[in-house]
Amino acid sequence: MISYISESAAFLSKGGIVMIPIIICSLIGFAVFVERLLALKRDKIIPADLFEETKVLILDHKINEALELCNANGSSLARILRVGIKNYGRSREAVKEVIEEVGRREVAFLDKYTGIMGTVANITPLLGLLGTVSGMIKAFNLISSVGVGDPAVLAGGISEALITTASGLTVAIPTFVGYKFLLSKADILVIEMEEFSTDVVELLKGEEEENLKSRGRTADRPGSS
Repeated sequence: MISYISESAAFLSKGGIVMIPIIICSLIGFAVFVERLLALKRDKIIPADLFEETKVLILDHKINEALELCNANGSSLARILRVGIKNYGRSREAVKEVIEEVGRREVAFLDKYTGIMGTVANITPLLGLLGTVSGMIKAFNLISSVGVGDPAVLAGGISEALITTASGLTVAIPTFVGYKFLLSKADILVIEMEEFSTDVVELLKGEEEENLKSRGRTADRPGSS
């Protein structure tokens, strides 16, 4: 294992100084991918049964209990449900507006740091190209100095050119795939949250209308005042 690592380090060192930012970019891209992968776990964003439990409490006229349930949960869905419940009694448009505002903040959270991966995927091929140009310049400088009689003299520059190109692409391709995967995962979660947002608006307004009807029926009863 140690010999493999040392051989790999020796191989990468042939790529020249451009390999340093390429390696740094690979570490950053990997760290962001792991962090976002953990942060975008569905249970952390849309916990199972949270909406159904909240719905049951609202239908049972337990608005305060529903609010407490959401307050005790730190997920994105809980924050959306909480702001809807807090605005219970306002117009449908007003409730929808505040939920959409919170939803936009939650979308920003889901997309947090993913732009870094996109940047890494874009710049690492350019760094590889820079290394290629640098290696070719060295090769042509050697040709102008010693001629082309000894191919071994050119090996260093050509090796640097090929290693940096390959390294840049090796980092960029999986980083780009990971970037697209995270965006797709975030989009799916956003769509689900939008559906729950719409449902909670309709649920709250339906419950409010039912309460108003109940009060009206009570007021119409003989002897009620």
